[in-house]
Amino acid sequence: MLSLIQRVTQASVRVDGQTVGAIGPGLLALVAVEPGDGPAQFQRMAERLLGYRVFADEAGRMNRSLADTGGGLLLVSQFTLAADTRSGMRPSFTTAAPPEEAERGYNQLVEICRQKHPPGVETGRFGAHMVISLVNDGPVTFLLRP
Repeated sequence: MLSLIQRVTQASVRVDGQTVGAIGPGLLALVAVEPGDGPAQFQRMAERLLGYRVFADEAGRMNRSLADTGGGLLLVSQFTLAADTRSGMRPSFTTAAPPEEAERGYNQLVEICRQKHPPGVETGRFGAHMVISLVNDGPVTFLLRP
């Protein structure tokens, strides 16, 4: 499992011209499920998404997490994040979980995050063509692995 997180002042995802998820200050997480990911990886990723310290404290240091700030979390499935790009000029997706497995895993991650983050978790729509808008704050972007 991989998550590319971006600290944002706002982010939204649209499908067919309609907004399906939007947040104010918080984290946008692009999420890819890899073959063999299971409950342990989903649990650990949720802990990292909610606990990773990327928000400034009073001294301006990145010492506060999403759980500390109560910010929004926008989870968007993105299988292309798991692509193997090491050779050639076209990505291989053999390192991404098959769609059915990926959707189950993504949904499990969403459910865990919703249980652990009462301020709210928004999502995109699995398998849809999505248009994502964001204002990256910093910019601050990290690639997380469980």
